[in-house]
Amino acid sequence: MDLATYLSFLLVSAGLIIMPGPNVLLIISTSIAHGPARGIQTVAGTSSAMIIQLAIAALGAAWFVEALAHGFEYLKWCGVAYLFYLGINHFYRAYSVKPAKPEPSTRGTFARGFWVSLTNPKTILFFTAFLPQFVVPSGSFLPQIGLLSLSFLILATLLDSCYAILAGKLQVLLKSERLSRVQNCISGTLFLSASAWLASVRQT
Repeated sequence: MDLATYLSFLLVSAGLIIMPGPNVLLIISTSIAHGPARGIQTVAGTSSAMIIQLAIAALGAAWFVEALAHGFEYLKWCGVAYLFYLGINHFYRAYSVKPAKPEPSTRGTFARGFWVSLTNPKTILFFTAFLPQFVVPSGSFLPQIGLLSLSFLILATLLDSCYAILAGKLQVLLKSERLSRVQNCISGTLFLSASAWLASVRQT
């Protein structure tokens, strides 16, 4: 693989990662609600799920991808339902008489990121179609696909972490008790937006 192909891959990947999807919206909403540290923990969860997805795509597990294609709708709607629940939960906290703000555990925040990322089956199907396009036929397949997968993972982790840190700064501005309702409404809206985004995804 030549340098120009690799740089093109990085550029296209960065553009895809920056586009708001369920993962990004989850990271932003978590950081706004609970601070950048929790946002970074969410990134750890989404990145861990991405390792599994990239491994499936890189190893060319055609049987798994085919099985996933059949279960696409079921897996997708699990993610939609979970994100919808999170959104409604934040709105409930915003408008309840005595709003409670339980701090999620590290394990809970990680798991939230992991399951939201993993229940987006479009990601595996996308990786399966996307990564091989940048593999040079004259070169060895596995080293190239390994490099592309690792590069995408590192880039996704870095850019998603930037989202978490930037959203965390907004959380500081909204930290006063008087603005807790606004904070919860913003987070709830982002969760519901992520749910709607995932619901709109169609298998191709």
